[in-house]
Amino acid sequence: MTLNQLRYLAAIADSGLNITLAAERVHATQPGLSRQIKHLEDELGFLLFTRKGRSLTALTQAGEHVLVHARRLLDEAGNIRALAANQRGERQGRLTLVTTHTQARYVLPAAIAATRREFPGVSIRLHPSDEGEILARLAREGDDLAVISTSGAVPAAGVAVPLFRWRRVVLVPSAHVLARRRQPPGLRQLSAWPLVSYESSRKPESSLRRAFDAAKLPLQLAMTAHDADLIKTYVRAGVGVGILAEMAVSPEDADLRALPAPDALPECITWAVLPRGRVLRDYAVRLLRELAAQIDALDLRRAVAGNAEPAWPAPPAWSNPRRLRSA
Repeated sequence: MTLNQLRYLAAIADSGLNITLAAERVHATQPGLSRQIKHLEDELGFLLFTRKGRSLTALTQAGEHVLVHARRLLDEAGNIRALAANQRGERQGRLTLVTTHTQARYVLPAAIAATRREFPGVSIRLHPSDEGEILARLAREGDDLAVISTSGAVPAAGVAVPLFRWRRVVLVPSAHVLARRRQPPGLRQLSAWPLVSYESSRKPESSLRRAFDAAKLPLQLAMTAHDADLIKTYVRAGVGVGILAEMAVSPEDADLRALPAPDALPECITWAVLPRGRVLRDYAVRLLRELAAQIDALDLRRAVAGNAEPAWPAPPAWSNPRRLRSA
C-alpha cells in the first residue's frame, strides 16, 4: 500500500467515480491509475468499488471505510510535508484560496501582494465564488483557506478566524435625491426605491431581507449580482439604489455618493476559515497576518492544528488603519 494509491482512491471518490477526471486531478494516466487501484484491491483482499463493465458504479461498504482512513493518512502526510518545509525555511509552495468577488477585488490584493513580496516563490491560486458555495468548495476541493463574510454568525465549517468588521453603505449617483438629504436614509426611505445589491439578498436568510421583513416594509430588488463592480455599474445606469459593502467603494467612484446604511442592517464580520488539523505553511500565516494584525501567529498555528481552543481578539473595524501590519 502506498500514499499514491490512497491519493488515487480519494481522487476517484472526489471526481464522482470518473476515472478520466480523477487521473487529470492527480496528473496520472487513466490506465496507470486503474492499475494502481487494482493493486490496492489485490493487497487488501476485497473490492473498493462495484463495477459495471469498465465503469465504476459505487464505493463498496468496505471501500467507504478505507476512504475515511485514507483521507486521514493523506492529511497527516501533507502536515508532515508542511512541517518539514517550514523547518527547512522553504519559501516555495502553492496557496489556494476561495472567497467572494468583493473580498477578491477589494480586500485581498494588498495582502496577497505583501505575501508575494516576502515569498516570491509561492503561487497563489484565487477562486472567486458564490458566497453560498464557498464553504462547500473548501471541504470538497481541499483549498487551503476561505475568506467569507457573515452578519455576525460564526461559519460552521473548519476553524473560523475573525479578521475585521464592516458595514454596508447606500450608494447613489451624486445628483440623486437621497444624496441631497441631510440625514442618511432609513429603511422606510429605502423601501420606496428599487435596490441593486448582492445575489445573496434574494435568499430568505439574507440579513437585508430580514431587516425589511422585521420592519414590515417592502424590499424592492430591481437587480442582484455577485460582483460589486456590476452593482456600481447599474447604479450609475439608474437601475436602482445600491446596497453593498463599504470596502467596495473606492476613490475611483467619485461620481457616486456612499451614505451610511440604516442601523437596522447589521454589522458584518469577515472570517478566514481553515480546515481543522492543518499545519500552516509560513506564507499562509503571513497572508492571514496581513489581513488581521491582531491575530497572534502562534495562537493561529495552535488553533488550526487542533492543539488549543481559539480565543481570538475582537476584530477591528475595516476603516481602522491598524488592521494591516506594515510591510
